[in-house]
Amino acid sequence: MTMMQRISEGIGFVIAPVWNYPERMQEITRWLMRFFILAVVLSIFIWLSQQPVFTLKQLQIESAGNQDLKHLQLPAVRSQVLDKVQGNFFSVRLQDVKNAFEAFPWVRHASVRRAWPNGLIVSIEEQKPLGVWGKADQQKLINVHGEVFDGSIAELDENTPIIEFSGPDGSSKEVLRLYQKASTWFRPWDAEIKSLTLSDRYAWHIKLSNGVRIEFGREEEQAKGALEQRVAQLLQYWPQVQQKWPNRVDAVDLRYANGFAVHIVGAPTKPSTPAGV
Repeated sequence: MTMMQRISEGIGFVIAPVWNYPERMQEITRWLMRFFILAVVLSIFIWLSQQPVFTLKQLQIESAGNQDLKHLQLPAVRSQVLDKVQGNFFSVRLQDVKNAFEAFPWVRHASVRRAWPNGLIVSIEEQKPLGVWGKADQQKLINVHGEVFDGSIAELDENTPIIEFSGPDGSSKEVLRLYQKASTWFRPWDAEIKSLTLSDRYAWHIKLSNGVRIEFGREEEQAKGALEQRVAQLLQYWPQVQQKWPNRVDAVDLRYANGFAVHIVGAPTKPSTPAGV
């Protein structure tokens, strides 16, 4: 038997079982057709995705929650983002677009979706400033969520009240919590908080719109509800304090367990004798 005959017999041994079973041939044919159709569809998709009609041309920017976008120059923002983003309607990475928008200081959050056939729709949540954060020469802005951001202080509206906050690095949300806790305490005085400072030891004090400074000490060292009780006591005895020193109190110390101390304008630095008990 020649070599060619042996090879032919070997090939026939392998192939014969397939040819002899129509069911197997039908299954193979079905799979080949599926691969063929998939290859055709994929080729068409790749060809279509490279057509100029799908080049990104439209970038629609809308506000989240019917919020006015006061601090974003939309034409400039749109132009800068389109210059940075790569790809077309099909290939653009939405996360890249989201990151490009959130790189603007006044954008707190952005969500992106595609708009057929060559556009994107971006929903923006703009920062809502509550005040300024940090020392006078290094101030940034802080939003209503206690997050510090790099927006320009000069861009704040004239009618926006600027509250001054400061504290150790990473304490902005704790400072906001204290502000929210104390913001209603002095409404009986028609006074609002103008500044809140948290020291490195986490003792805190505020300054009110009437010029009075209030010392609270360290919250963790005080029993639950103790501060509220001391503030209530201060408000109760305040008419007597004003009667004795009318419009002369510029500081109140609430760190005393059974009362409070006041500092009188023109008096020595040491507060006067604790009052209110």
